[in-house]
Amino acid sequence: MSEKQSIAKTYDPKLVEDRLYKEWEEKGYFHAEVDENREPFCIVIPPPNITGQLHMGHALDNTWQDIIIRWKRMQGYSALWLPGTDHASIATEVKIVEKLAEEGLTKNDLGRDGFLERAWEWKRQYGSRIVDQLKKLGSSCDWARERFTMDEGCSRAVTEVFVRLYEKGLIYQGDRIINWCPDCKTALSDAEVEYEERQGYFWHIAYPVKDSSEYVVVATTRPETMLGDTAVAVHPDDERYKHLIGKTVILPLMNREIPVIADTYVEREFGTGVVKITPAHDPNDFEVGQRHQLPVVRVMNDDGTMNELAGKYEGMDRYEARKAIVEDLKELGLLRKTEEHKHNVGECYRCSTVVEPIVSKQWFVKMKPLAEPAIEAVRSGRIRFVPERFEKIYFNWMENIRDWCISRQLWWGHRIPAYYCDSCGETIVSREAPTKCKCGHEHFHQDEDVLDTWFSSALWPFSTLGWPDDTEDLRYFYPTNVLVTGYDIIFFWVARMIFSGLEHMKEIPFRDVLIHGIVRDSQGRKMSKSLGNGIDPLEIIDKYGADALRLSLIMGNSPGNDMRFYYEKVEANRNFANKIWNATRFILMNLENMQGKPLVPGRLEIADKWIISRYNRLAGEVTDNLNKYELGLAAQKIYDFIWDEFCDWYIEMVKPRLYGTDDAERGTALYVLTYVLSNALKLLHPFAPFITEELWQHLPHEGESIMISSWPEVNAAELDDAAEAEMAAIMDAIRAVRNIRAEMDVPPSRKAKLILVSEPENTSLFRNARIYFEKLAGASEVEIKEDKDNLPPNAVSVVTGKVQIFIPLEDLIDYEKEMERLLKEKENLEKELERVNGKLSNENFVKKAPPAVVQEERNKKEKYQTMMDKVLEQIAGMEKLKAVR
Repeated sequence: MSEKQSIAKTYDPKLVEDRLYKEWEEKGYFHAEVDENREPFCIVIPPPNITGQLHMGHALDNTWQDIIIRWKRMQGYSALWLPGTDHASIATEVKIVEKLAEEGLTKNDLGRDGFLERAWEWKRQYGSRIVDQLKKLGSSCDWARERFTMDEGCSRAVTEVFVRLYEKGLIYQGDRIINWCPDCKTALSDAEVEYEERQGYFWHIAYPVKDSSEYVVVATTRPETMLGDTAVAVHPDDERYKHLIGKTVILPLMNREIPVIADTYVEREFGTGVVKITPAHDPNDFEVGQRHQLPVVRVMNDDGTMNELAGKYEGMDRYEARKAIVEDLKELGLLRKTEEHKHNVGECYRCSTVVEPIVSKQWFVKMKPLAEPAIEAVRSGRIRFVPERFEKIYFNWMENIRDWCISRQLWWGHRIPAYYCDSCGETIVSREAPTKCKCGHEHFHQDEDVLDTWFSSALWPFSTLGWPDDTEDLRYFYPTNVLVTGYDIIFFWVARMIFSGLEHMKEIPFRDVLIHGIVRDSQGRKMSKSLGNGIDPLEIIDKYGADALRLSLIMGNSPGNDMRFYYEKVEANRNFANKIWNATRFILMNLENMQGKPLVPGRLEIADKWIISRYNRLAGEVTDNLNKYELGLAAQKIYDFIWDEFCDWYIEMVKPRLYGTDDAERGTALYVLTYVLSNALKLLHPFAPFITEELWQHLPHEGESIMISSWPEVNAAELDDAAEAEMAAIMDAIRAVRNIRAEMDVPPSRKAKLILVSEPENTSLFRNARIYFEKLAGASEVEIKEDKDNLPPNAVSVVTGKVQIFIPLEDLIDYEKEMERLLKEKENLEKELERVNGKLSNENFVKKAPPAVVQEERNKKEKYQTMMDKVLEQIAGMEKLKAVR
């Protein structure tokens, strides 16, 4: 690291963070090598979208990962945190289309090749923005290995997987009901549809039975789809409708005959027991249609308008058509009832447009054969979810999974490697563009669609390590160790990586899945643009420093749970950074006074043994917490140790030795101070990397950087139960004295004699601790006794575990001043009570004033009376004191 100047008076993260990060990068500390002499540890980053800017979710996710990888690096692993970004098909294409619109252009104006040129240009311009922002957070990724889901290697992996799955019959093309976004104009997988409860309606529509006066009534929430009905269905055992099975009804508005069919899909008890069947616009109806060989009539265009099969409603928007259809049904007397109905409506996860289930020719992955081994991998414990409860979400999704629609009607992304012969229409799926068809023709055109973004993301743990080649990296780092991600993408991404790893690597992709929640605002609301409650992590870093933000995102946070973001918490952690900085400055100033003399530990006092033992115990507990992924608990323990035990207790206890004239004692105290602080900084480093590096460099140390120093291990010889127990007794006694002084409002400048009465076996303990009571408990002198003979009659006393403490009352208070204060307070309370009693004894006030106002006065009376009772009690005590003086 760079040569250290003298430490600044105050900590300014802006002067430290960028400089240190640059040094870490230049020295290659983030880089991991294949090293057969060391155990590998690997995390792959959930690749942020190239459209993205750092938000609190990224900050949380990457802080967790960085803590783990820094810890493992210090433990001696060849620790690889593999970074990269995602091409994000829909999100990126939307951004580029918006940019083109500002220029008065559409993507069709440019054509596919021109549009892709603009897309790559956009990626070059903005794609690294999120990476630069991750660096500001302190992320110690191996940037030399950075990947992109559409780089040459990842793209080759995508093509290889598609071809292999196609050849195994696990990828197929077919007409199926898919989720369609009319705004993005592309298919969506089930995982890309978000459901929101909305107020809607059930419209009850009468369908006339042909050649009969009978009607059957169906209910629908989407009357515009009725134009595509090709049957109505009843349950085969429903006695009400058995006589209609095989007959036809007239489809209202279209005057088309459609059959009445029998199918067990129909629930007899729901509604009228009759359902309309629209195979082109409902997934369940599509299945019914397949069973009964019904025609498929699609009445909507890709943009959500009605097509030529919708009759007079052609060209209308779907919602405009809905209104017109309802009005027309009313006029015909066929709308029997309209009732309000709350139901879940599917929306596009990108643009929030209501998704339309429509029939479409798409590419699908056959999921059942892939899901079964992926379910077994988790159920058998080979893959572990932390917390375990998230396995339920995983199992629920995987056990009820439908085939995955992987084709998207976009240009930006991995183009599907399917080619169609221009002569005979033969479909050829291959790694390279074919040159000749079996029919002899040599001209082909490639499928226009691209693959779902998650198709390439599913391969991330092994494509990034070189697959399909058998690389050294792949053999050494795969399977990876832990995946850190949010619960919202368990089915989007986690499940797909698991079945992809098992299928293509014949091995799980990671051993642990560490789930975190989302960062909410201080009121518990999700951060969103519409609420205007988003918080920019970069602004927090600029104001408070990256370490303060990181600590705020980890402390009080546990796996799987959402957290609330409070500015007060960031300020508290900034104060913690200042506390450590000031403690280190204090130690360094005292080291300067040693004028280069070596720090040699001499005779350790009880406080020294205690802090060394407490540090070792902390090292063991923190390591245990990190092994269990209890990152928040580990951080809190380090925080409490440094702030409370080290700064507030130990430093104060050693000050008399530091300010004394005995070089040996001063040297021992400084040895312990630097030993404990240096190692505590190591424990803190994964959580707060910048300040710990800066301070460690100023302290006496071995090695180049704290981040490649060895992780602290428990030294059993330094654990001292007796010292901890004895110091606990001393600290309890000091706290007890402090509490008495606080309760009696004794100013810090006022000293008081302490009389400590303890059993004979403890007297030497407290005798040796006299100086601590003088320094930390405001003692003017400390008398140690084994009995209660000749105690002052007016002493205040308190009992702790091993000692009873007596303090002469006159040492604590100035009798004349205190009596004057109490009498003045009594006088003021008498006036207040007189005023409030006057009001409450006034019948007009009690009767005419609002009840809340009267109650407020009663509450005041109760409060003043309580205060008066306390003052009178204190006055009585003072008079009693006067009598014995």
